[in-house]
Amino acid sequence: MKVILKEEVKNLGHIGAVVNVKDGYARNYLLPKNLAAEASTKNIKEFEHQKNIILERAKKVRKEAEGLAGKLSGMTISIEAQAGEEDKLFGSVTSMDIAEAMSKQGVEIDKRKIALEEPIKRLGTYTVSVRLFPEVSATINVEVKSKN
Repeated sequence: MKVILKEEVKNLGHIGAVVNVKDGYARNYLLPKNLAAEASTKNIKEFEHQKNIILERAKKVRKEAEGLAGKLSGMTISIEAQAGEEDKLFGSVTSMDIAEAMSKQGVEIDKRKIALEEPIKRLGTYTVSVRLFPEVSATINVEVKSKN
C-alpha cells in the first residue's frame, strides 16, 4: 500500500515522502495514529497543497530541537542506584530512568529519543546521545552513583 507520511517515521521516511508499506502496517499503525494518509490521487493533490504548511512546521520543530540541543550539550545527569560488588548495579539504568532524571532538571524528553544501545549495568560516567530531530542530536553525560 502506498502512503504519504504526515510525520517523521523512524526507518521509514521523512514528512511528505510517498512510501510503499505492507497493508497491515498502514491500516493498523500509520493510519490510526495519523502518521500517514493513503496515497490516492485525491490525497496526493491535497497533500501537495498542505506540504508547505508541514514544511514550515518541520522548520519550526527543527529550530526548537537545535535550541534544545544547545541546552543539552554537555549536560550531566546524576542517577543513584544500588550497587553490589565490583560496581555492578542491582538492575540497570534504562532510557526511562534517564528521561525521569532529566525531567527533574526541567528538561522534558521522550524516552524513545534517548539512544541507549543497552541498559547501563555498572557505576560510572557514560556519554549518551539524544536524538531530538533527524540530523539534530545532543550528547549528555550520565553519571551513575551508588546509593549506599
